[in-house]
Amino acid sequence: MTSPPRFENAYKTMHTVLNSLRSLDECETEEVSRDVHTVNLEDFQYIGTNITGFRIVNQSPEYQEIVQDWKSSYATGKSLDSEQAPYAKTDVALMYDAVWTFATALNTLEKGQRLQIKPISCATEKQWSFGPTLANHMRGVELRGLTGRIVFDEQGMRTNFTVKVQDLTHIGLTEVGEWEHRSNRGIRKTGNYSRQPEVSFGLRNKTLVITTILNEPYMMKVEDENGIRYEGYCVDLIEAIADDLKFQYKIKEVDDGSYGRKDDLGEWNGMIRELIDGKADMAIADLTITYVREEAVDFTMPFMNLGISILFKKPTKKVPKLFSFLSPLSVEVWLYMATAFLGVSLFLFIVARFSAYEWVNPHPCDLEPEELENQFTLLNTLWFTIGCLMCQGCDITPRANSTRMIAVMWWFFTLIMVSSYTANLAAFLTVERLASPIESAEDLAKQTTIPYGCVASGSTQSFFKESEFPTYKRMWSFMESQRPDVFTDNNQKGVERVKKGNYAFLMESTTIEFIVERNCDLTQVGGLLDSKGYGIATPHGSPYRTHMSSAILKLQENGKLHVLKDLWWKKKRLSQKCAKDDTTSSSSASELGLANVGGVFLVLICGVFLGCIIVVFEFVWKSRKVPSEERESLCASFCRELKFAICCGGSTKPIKSTEEGGEASTPHQENGLPFMPMPGFSSSSPSKGFAS
Repeated sequence: MTSPPRFENAYKTMHTVLNSLRSLDECETEEVSRDVHTVNLEDFQYIGTNITGFRIVNQSPEYQEIVQDWKSSYATGKSLDSEQAPYAKTDVALMYDAVWTFATALNTLEKGQRLQIKPISCATEKQWSFGPTLANHMRGVELRGLTGRIVFDEQGMRTNFTVKVQDLTHIGLTEVGEWEHRSNRGIRKTGNYSRQPEVSFGLRNKTLVITTILNEPYMMKVEDENGIRYEGYCVDLIEAIADDLKFQYKIKEVDDGSYGRKDDLGEWNGMIRELIDGKADMAIADLTITYVREEAVDFTMPFMNLGISILFKKPTKKVPKLFSFLSPLSVEVWLYMATAFLGVSLFLFIVARFSAYEWVNPHPCDLEPEELENQFTLLNTLWFTIGCLMCQGCDITPRANSTRMIAVMWWFFTLIMVSSYTANLAAFLTVERLASPIESAEDLAKQTTIPYGCVASGSTQSFFKESEFPTYKRMWSFMESQRPDVFTDNNQKGVERVKKGNYAFLMESTTIEFIVERNCDLTQVGGLLDSKGYGIATPHGSPYRTHMSSAILKLQENGKLHVLKDLWWKKKRLSQKCAKDDTTSSSSASELGLANVGGVFLVLICGVFLGCIIVVFEFVWKSRKVPSEERESLCASFCRELKFAICCGGSTKPIKSTEEGGEASTPHQENGLPFMPMPGFSSSSPSKGFAS
């Protein structure tokens, strides 16, 4: 590029054609100058005129002070050109630095030796005797002037100076790059703004280049009979915005397949780099809005809000145990309850035997009984306490205040324990809990057996890397130290690694929702670790950003964004719909399978079988107490009694006499209660006794 010798002439000429350009709605004039910073370009910055300038003048505080002094010197009679104030032209600044350099060198030379000023004729070739010495001193001068740092090489050429490159935008002149004399890399872009072709506030009929990255469901490439096309949430979003703003667009995939990350040298990659370099007008993808990225590009208002969460393989459901009805109480509590049952029974038995009010006359008609009876035998006491524990009651009631106090406390204890057991039983029988080793990010940070990671060079990685929260710092240290590497190139590779098991993947919650809808063996663990959003990125100073934000806000207000998300998350490309988890279904809460209550049936069967065994032992024991002369064979007696029990012939049973006309058996006592035949009620004879 060449600089016009007189930019003020071009400035006047540009005003002449300005009206014509406006009528054509095209402003593609390009001007280049090193004094563009001295001119008021307000009339041009809003119509998209392409004006680029080079500035060597350093706008330091010293520069501002000198310019103010110059303005003050013109206070009377003269003034600086209003179009140039408060800036100085490059020629003036260079002249100022030249005089200052000469004065500095001359002052240094004068301090070393006395100078003799003699007139020299310009018509002769005679040189000033101190000329070469002064030139050497000038080459050694180092100072900071209006044009930056002033340093000369051995040949007297200036080195190590910097030239700033400026573009005219709608916010005024903006620095977009710089060129350093000592560098051979050419103009280095500063990232503040990237000059875009056809930048103007009007988007109608313009074709914008959009850089993106493939990631389901935001952006997907489809090949069909019509060729290659793109589809996804972001495609529908930009299509809706384009319909509203009346522009066309062209989608290109980012060259390096990266979202955009700043390296240690301050250089960006990915879509952010392409925006800075001017290869694209905007970037649309699942691109997270971050503070670091905001320093390099501009973002629209977010079109989707989200946060970081954990993707993990869904744990297998616990198979209900056979004795799951015991789960509401721990083993320790069951042991304590058994101990309490035996202990209370023992104390009640002892207290009842010790208390005088528990001993009563077994025959109230006999006013002078020879013996008293106590209903709280050991077996009866156990029957009383177990009946209370099972909330069934008992035909035995305590008479003494001491035994009543023990009974009341036992009733209160059983009331609380049975109520607690019943309340907790429903949850343990109706809910099949998932055996998940992790429930939150804190669980991940506390363990080391399950590795976890995220996408490399993404916003999620930056979040953990820059976080000051202790839990997240510990997680970052763990991820960074893991071998093999826990970071992946993209989300798809992370999901595949999660499917293999024993790996947790940290990613955006919206993407997790999409993946979980299509992979029934995966689930989201815990809540959100942060709060952020996806936005459309544009170069710094781009006029497109405001229009894009307005269009996104309009789509949000009319519900279009929600419709698009519901379409691509729950309807499009959904081969199978995962069944809802039974643990959250209220309708299945009342449905219990045999696996849930099988243990109760087993206990019942065992109890009935145990009762049958006990009755056999009772029969044998009773038979042994019969005198040998009256005893029949054990097998015959067992068959006769079993036949009588099965026939269900009645509720009375005659007493077998020892001989015809003989007396019935003498009274006997079972468990402390006497059973005596009452005279006049015999089944065989009116004079014989009858026992029931």
